Amino acid sequence: MEVRNLPDKESYRRMTTLELRRAFMLDNLFRPGKVSMVYCDADRAIVGGAVPEKAPLKLHASKKEMAAEVFTDRRELGIINIGGAGSISLGDSEFVLRKKDMLYVGKGAGKIEFTSAHSHQPAIFYFVSFPAHASLPATLIRARQARPNAIGSRDAANRRTIYKYIHPDETRSCQLVMGLTELEKGSVWNTMPPHTHQRRTEVYLYFGLDPDSLVVHLMGTPDETRHLIVRNNQAIISPSWSIHSGAATRKYSFIWAMGGENQDFADMDGLSTASLS
Repeated sequence: MEVRNLPDKESYRRMTTLELRRAFMLDNLFRPGKVSMVYCDADRAIVGGAVPEKAPLKLHASKKEMAAEVFTDRRELGIINIGGAGSISLGDSEFVLRKKDMLYVGKGAGKIEFTSAHSHQPAIFYFVSFPAHASLPATLIRARQARPNAIGSRDAANRRTIYKYIHPDETRSCQLVMGLTELEKGSVWNTMPPHTHQRRTEVYLYFGLDPDSLVVHLMGTPDETRHLIVRNNQAIISPSWSIHSGAATRKYSFIWAMGGENQDFADMDGLSTASLS
């Protein structure tokens, strides 16, 4: 369990590119045969990845950071598979996840184990977790079940579809809201004009990028923006004071997850492009 203490909205202004990457980027989540986790002080989010190969992988609690015997003692999490077919075991229950299927796991669900159907094409499980105050049932959401919402335009190069998986109108959770966004061919921009989430922390995982593609992720306060170069399967922690927007060399997808004061997807503080510098 790696621990991250994020810089505040004043100190980030003086940081180098390398320091910004070390603070806000998660670039080593998916290691073959391993479970990787990062604990963040912003809303006490835990972000992780699991890539089981020949043997299953168990999700253990870190007693130092979590003071728990089992990961789900006081936490909920959303898990999405972005690799080959695999399964997740919760106690006596087993859930089979194909690519882009997501599993909501509630507080008190018990022990979690990850397995790949084929070691030569392993599952790649990505998960985000926040503290939870109530126990809610585990729910498997197939990719085809996620409600699509097409937004943007071709003229603005931001035609994209938002898929909501874990959301009050779809799958109940305590505070976690999670889904993914896919850009259409010829579109590269997301979240422009940008906004902030003063009441929530958000985490982005960019995936589906070709090896020679990259995303320019914009962050910072509107009057002092910075950028991070992001490649396939790298994640960014976006604190409540920061904008989050991006443009890529070609179309891409990203998984978003939020936790904080509420679950209102539309709770954001919009900004104009004129306010950016």
